[in-house]
Amino acid sequence: MKLYGKYLLILFKSQMQYRTSFWLLSLGQFFIPFTVFAGLYLLFERFGQIKGWHFFEVALCFGIIHMAFAISECFARGFDTFSSLVVNGEFDRILVRPQSTFIQVLGSKFEFTRFGRLLQSGFVLVWALTNLPIEWGLIKGLTLLFMITSGVLIFTGIYMLAATMCFWTIQGLEVANIFTDGGREMAQYPLNIYHKWVARFFTYVIPFGTVNYLPLQFILGKSDGNEYIYMMIPLLGCLFILPCFLVWQFGVRHYRSTGS
Repeated sequence: MKLYGKYLLILFKSQMQYRTSFWLLSLGQFFIPFTVFAGLYLLFERFGQIKGWHFFEVALCFGIIHMAFAISECFARGFDTFSSLVVNGEFDRILVRPQSTFIQVLGSKFEFTRFGRLLQSGFVLVWALTNLPIEWGLIKGLTLLFMITSGVLIFTGIYMLAATMCFWTIQGLEVANIFTDGGREMAQYPLNIYHKWVARFFTYVIPFGTVNYLPLQFILGKSDGNEYIYMMIPLLGCLFILPCFLVWQFGVRHYRSTGS
């Protein structure tokens, strides 16, 4: 983690060399998601509720998933842009260094301008929480924290799987955006508004259901049962990154240089 911290500091200093550009990009990242949230707001202004879910309940769902996406996009950007390392031969250099390829790729790029998106999702999250009659306690507080953590690890895992495919395809595949950008757009609503097969796929295959549906019902008081079970559900989503890491290790072992 010491090496990762050094990567973080170096890239932050490099991006701050052009401060005006940095702040303008951060400002843009702050306002862009508002167009999506405005659409969400107008939808509920017109229809009032969707399958029993009201505006601030869905706004809470929106804030959680967008916050998780922003954190992952900032700190796992190295995997999202991994194809460039394969194409230009930079990954060959990574392999001969006496450090983990995972840490080196993870630390190869950070998008600190995504803090603008993170700040915007934080505003939405706080606004939703202040307008919902939630009886807070330690268990619900931890559940909310675990939900965000689970979302970060799920998005990071998807980035890793997409990066691993580059070992065979060289160029990145746009199909991965179905599960990153598309997954974010879909998971900003509770899963039970979709067809059952969609909800099952995004619960048992790509476990967004552990982020924005099952524990969300517990926080909002819409479910009965052992509160400790609901607190642990997001931690099951965190396990998604383990098979993704194993797939990454498999890809590294079968890497063939492009000769760049």
